[in-house]
Amino acid sequence: MKQINCIQPFLRICMVMALSLAGLSFTTNFGLDRYEIYLNNKIVLKQDVNQPVSLRVLQLKEANKNDQLKIIYTHCSNKGAGTNRNITLKDEKGNILKKWSFANSTGADLSMSVAVSEIWSIEKVNASQELSLYYSARELPSGEMLSMLNFK
Repeated sequence: MKQINCIQPFLRICMVMALSLAGLSFTTNFGLDRYEIYLNNKIVLKQDVNQPVSLRVLQLKEANKNDQLKIIYTHCSNKGAGTNRNITLKDEKGNILKKWSFANSTGADLSMSVAVSEIWSIEKVNASQELSLYYSARELPSGEMLSMLNFK
């Protein structure tokens, strides 16, 4: 009788699986949308959308009225900016207080700029409410909360 040796095929399968897992460990944040928020060209918040909401707090107490927020949102599906992009300021009940619409990006600049003075003027009227910034686009119609805002 001939004896069948099944150890070699088993070892080959294990080796292929180990190499596959090792290769995947070098892929960073595959398939995740991400965004960056700058205050006057200085990065203040950089997030992948899978991070907890509690970490997404944008401090605006040090900002002044001439400052600009620049938001860059990159979609995983096209590795670039979305189309029909909007930044929305909402209160804690989800009511839209202000909506900024942006043209489709045609070059390397994917940023959307919002004046801090506009956000402050809305905050003064809604001082008792928690305010948050949201992003939406044709690729993300339901929207994504970018950050809660802290003014104190």
